Amino acid sequence: MRILLLGSGGREHAFAWKLSQSLRCKKLFIAPGNAGTNTLGTNLHFVATDFEAVKNCCIEEKIDLLIVGPEEPLVKGIVDFFKNEDQLKNLCIIGPDKFGAQLEGSKAFSKKFMQRNNIPTAAYKEFTSENFNEGIEYLQNHNLPIVLKADGLAAGKGVVICENRLEAIDEFSAMIKNEKFGDASKKVVVEEFLKGIELSVFVLTDGKNYVLLPEAKDYKRIGEKDSGLNTGGMGAVSPVLFADELFMQKVKEKIINPTIAGLKNEKIDYRGFIFFGLIKIEDEPFVIEYNCRMGDPETEVVLPRLKNDLVELLMATSNQQLDKITVEVDERAAATVVAVSGGYPGEYKKGIPIFGMNEVNSADSILFHSGTKLKDDQPQTDGGRVLCVTSYGKSITDAVEKSKSVLQKINYEGMYYRKDIGYEFE
Repeated sequence: MRILLLGSGGREHAFAWKLSQSLRCKKLFIAPGNAGTNTLGTNLHFVATDFEAVKNCCIEEKIDLLIVGPEEPLVKGIVDFFKNEDQLKNLCIIGPDKFGAQLEGSKAFSKKFMQRNNIPTAAYKEFTSENFNEGIEYLQNHNLPIVLKADGLAAGKGVVICENRLEAIDEFSAMIKNEKFGDASKKVVVEEFLKGIELSVFVLTDGKNYVLLPEAKDYKRIGEKDSGLNTGGMGAVSPVLFADELFMQKVKEKIINPTIAGLKNEKIDYRGFIFFGLIKIEDEPFVIEYNCRMGDPETEVVLPRLKNDLVELLMATSNQQLDKITVEVDERAAATVVAVSGGYPGEYKKGIPIFGMNEVNSADSILFHSGTKLKDDQPQTDGGRVLCVTSYGKSITDAVEKSKSVLQKINYEGMYYRKDIGYEFE
């Protein structure tokens, strides 16, 4: 098969790594890709939201399978765009249509969907400029802490947890009145704060059936012991030891099954990944959020533990034949540790040379690029999250130690990574 993968991060490098192992993958293109994906296929010089460029590539390169890595093209309707192209009516696409992608693209849409389908989640109310004063009054009487969420996509920065009401009112005003997150915060969802431990659960669904992929836990804060500012993710581990068989049975019965049934009943054409951001409260699962794609850096531990041929899984998804698939999972633990640019998640420099990548030759470790580029065959930094190392181990602690050992061989100016990924499981 001739495959086009859209995206440029660590998630896409992990996808490219897994796809390239399939005997069914004859030719792999990645747009725009990074310095790592370039070693597994052909990088193309257009972005995932340039639908015309994607279309032209699919026609010229006779693409059979299109995989949409990031959320933005899905929310903007790339699947709908291709459904209206007669030349590409036989193209298999992994990802929901624009309406289904609202599960991630609109916090208000997803909360209403959960309410309609009796899926456990935090209590909430939504506000816009039209009922702004009502929102202020609601905040003044709300229990602390208060969670504010920009309704739309805000590059992972649209969620704020406020410890006092004055802070909440200021943030609420900044979002709606001052358009802090642009159009994304024209509507704000105010949510009850849930206290517990978080995890990420992933499924592939063909709209009728689904298969459960390995679960993961990621680490968003820049500082050790989960301190400091939120980032796109500083590392991840899999499996999640507290997500035992009994708990996961609850996740299936109370969350996954009603979600898939809800999509089907509401005639939402959904063929792709669903990422359930969950929180465990006294052995009960609640949904914090849906994503309409795989997570990053969770993908970098989920795909290495997946033993199935990924191309076969994705084709079964497109052809609504997932009921014929049995997922096989590597019993070893996997842990990824992310190295970032100095200053991240604030301002940081790009174009800094990276050294030592060729030293990664362990059979138990995989180097994934995130924000990198090649200049005269020299890898350079090209983003906040630069690279990550995923390792297998007998335990999460063992896997983390292996990843840190590999990272010690890599260096660039300002390089930083957390040394305590998986600390709860030591």
